[in-house]
Amino acid sequence: MTEKSLSSLTALEAAELIADGEMSAETYVGACLDRIAEIDDKVQAFVHLDPADALMQARALDERRRNGLTLGPLHGLPVAIKDIFDTGDYRTEYGSAVLAGHQPMSDSAVVARLREAGAVIIGKTVTTEFAYYTPGATRNPHDLSRTPGGSSSGSAAAVAAGMVPLAIGSQTNGSTIRPASFCGVYGCKPSHGLISRHGALVLSPTLDHVGVFARSLADTALVLEVLAGYDARDPDTRSVAAPGFLDLVAAEPPMPPRFAFLRTPVWEQAEPSTRAAFEAFVGSLGEYAVAVDLPDAYAAAWDDQRVIMAAEMAHHLNPALLRGGDRLSPALRDLLADGRAVTAVRYQQARENARGYAVGIGKLFDEYDAIITPATPGVAPVGTATGNPTFCSLWSLTGLPALSLPLLGGEGGLPLGVQLVGDARDDGRLLRSANWLVDYLST
Repeated sequence: MTEKSLSSLTALEAAELIADGEMSAETYVGACLDRIAEIDDKVQAFVHLDPADALMQARALDERRRNGLTLGPLHGLPVAIKDIFDTGDYRTEYGSAVLAGHQPMSDSAVVARLREAGAVIIGKTVTTEFAYYTPGATRNPHDLSRTPGGSSSGSAAAVAAGMVPLAIGSQTNGSTIRPASFCGVYGCKPSHGLISRHGALVLSPTLDHVGVFARSLADTALVLEVLAGYDARDPDTRSVAAPGFLDLVAAEPPMPPRFAFLRTPVWEQAEPSTRAAFEAFVGSLGEYAVAVDLPDAYAAAWDDQRVIMAAEMAHHLNPALLRGGDRLSPALRDLLADGRAVTAVRYQQARENARGYAVGIGKLFDEYDAIITPATPGVAPVGTATGNPTFCSLWSLTGLPALSLPLLGGEGGLPLGVQLVGDARDDGRLLRSANWLVDYLST
């Protein structure tokens, strides 16, 4: 097996080879590092990378296996981490010159759980400035003239380019689903509070989610199974047992799923080719998909999402604003100014509206297993701008789990993600429905 084919393995394939002794963790991590060395000068997915340290981690894991010790579910798998999650061995700079050189004392909850599961933390990936709009250096592996999306730019690109099988990102508006769509990989924004955000950059606690990028739905389930769970340091997590996502994703549904094709009030923002592609896609599902409209009141959700995001970011990023001043981008400074202008009454109304939207959409899941919408208005645009997050905003606002599935092609054969949305805290059912859909389309 060549190094390039090694670096294209799914996480589960690689984990099985390592656990069976057919491949060492050092060999696999080395193949991924070789792929990074081959292509990252063009894609620029990584902001911090220490190959010697990654190989040292891999050798320690190989020694653990030779000694007959218990292996974690991610044993020997390299995982890339968006540079907004604290790492005790790498700087965490949030994509901003204001915090250049910042070195955390310990790992974030996500990174700690990955290490406990046997993962190799291979490096930190590029994020937009403070996970907002101003882009970093990363380019789309499918077309270097195009954006990979944001804000989890480097994480999505690293998986798409075959540098790593798994990567961690985040989403406050569209920062996981959008780059997953643009880069043609599987992206998951789980239910709000499923994964602890302790030790991650805080933008908007109401909206912040940990995100995952992978090469398959099964790989996505594998990572969720490792990361999901209660953490007293994150008040939005819950003290309930997480389901077995790997078993659920592979389970046969009790009956074929039914999908609600939800155009949403922003449907006209989709490019004509995207609208045509989705009409054809839904048509191909026949009786399994039904077009559903939202009440007119939902048109206000996008403004509510921005109000909450701006107000909470203005609070949590105020120290960075005081420290950085004009070194922050105009776009970020403008948002923080808007946030400071939000009244308490308007903020509380937006929070109340969000809860109402979630309850209303939740009723759809009495009849449907998942919602189908576009992930993005179209394929990745030319240039560095991260793209329009409008098809993600409602799901970040309501905290519902969402997946981007690389099922469609757009202009020039570039990826176009299909977004599936599930019921709150029913991520397993969403994964199972998505897996059924992928299998159905492949037959």
